[in-house]
Amino acid sequence: MTDNFIQLNNNEDLLRLKIVDSEGKETGECLEFDLCDIELPLRYQELMEKDKKNRENLKNQMLIIDKRQDVKGKKLLSKNEEDKIRAVNEFFLKQVEVYNMFLGARGVEKLLNGRKFTWTTLEEIDKIIEEQIAPKIDITMDKITDKIKKKYSQAVNQSEEIEVIE
Repeated sequence: MTDNFIQLNNNEDLLRLKIVDSEGKETGECLEFDLCDIELPLRYQELMEKDKKNRENLKNQMLIIDKRQDVKGKKLLSKNEEDKIRAVNEFFLKQVEVYNMFLGARGVEKLLNGRKFTWTTLEEIDKIIEEQIAPKIDITMDKITDKIKKKYSQAVNQSEEIEVIE
């Protein structure tokens, strides 16, 4: 029995970012981005919008908690302190979902490389996306428009070259 395979053209526009640990050793994990993916700029835009919305929501929750009268908690922390920590934890969970939507399945887990979430984790991920991933993806509407024009102008030029002789 023979297997038949179908293979699409090799995608030269596949950006593969290898993940290294704090010592600079490769972890074997990587993040992949198809630079020709039509939805990539939309996912990046959605990341930015949801990130902003989540941060505003956290800020509003903190303001509400700060305006409430604080009472002694059952243990070490006061009621307001507990509520603030819960709000931050909820914010972290929402942010992980947003980042994974853009980075791909388990994207945050790959970046953490076995480390636990800390207070600075989101800041680190933001920095990675802004300084290392976004520039390589180069998501700008002008570049996307140029790619589309280039792609379809070539198709139009090729079809114009074929002339029907009567």
